[in-house]
Amino acid sequence: MKQSIFKISENVKIANDVYCMVLIGDTTAITKPGQFVNIALNGFYLRRPISVCDWSEESLTILYKVVGEGTKAMSVMEPGETLDILTGLGNGYNIETSGQNPLLVGGGVGVPPLYGLAKRLIANGTNPHVIMGFNSKEDVFYVEEFERLGATVTVATVDGTMGIKGFVTDAIDNQGSYLYTCGPEPMLHALYEKVSCDGQFSFEERMGCGFGACMGCSCETIYGSKRICKEGPVLEKGEILW
Repeated sequence: MKQSIFKISENVKIANDVYCMVLIGDTTAITKPGQFVNIALNGFYLRRPISVCDWSEESLTILYKVVGEGTKAMSVMEPGETLDILTGLGNGYNIETSGQNPLLVGGGVGVPPLYGLAKRLIANGTNPHVIMGFNSKEDVFYVEEFERLGATVTVATVDGTMGIKGFVTDAIDNQGSYLYTCGPEPMLHALYEKVSCDGQFSFEERMGCGFGACMGCSCETIYGSKRICKEGPVLEKGEILW
């Protein structure tokens, strides 16, 4: 974990209530796709945990949805403003167990960490199939970005206004060699039941500190209690208790 000051270089709306923010700063603590950052905002007591979409040596890209006053404040920030950010939080995905044809499934704001994952899986010689679920066409984002990486992309919308009508589970026609997923817990549970191969599940959870001190985001696994912010957010399929 590292605390650094980042400068905003871009902050644009890309879908219904969803924004893309690009920040310039020290990213050396980020080592795996699936990790997250924790952002301090003036006037708010708790930091905001946001998953890492992508990163380079000097820049960090996050995608976030306006769901409360904190993210609303982020949405009106301008290029040139700075943010105090804790980076390198969480365990991230292990890409060495993917097999040749991994399945990457994301729902809503569970999609962003899969972009950095897909980028590195493709660089590692695999052929990921990305399935993204949204409520409606107005909520869809990053389809072209995944396609430019070389990934196969399938979109599902609940109302059928884009792609397959239904949920991400309705869009799965091939189990794949391995499953990587991130999204709301009901979606993760449905995938746990639907997909037979092994996989890694990234959980969304309300957090206090974001680095394991407060124990506020603990969950039970077959190995005992684990902190989503520290030993997670990624859990192996075989250790999840449902």
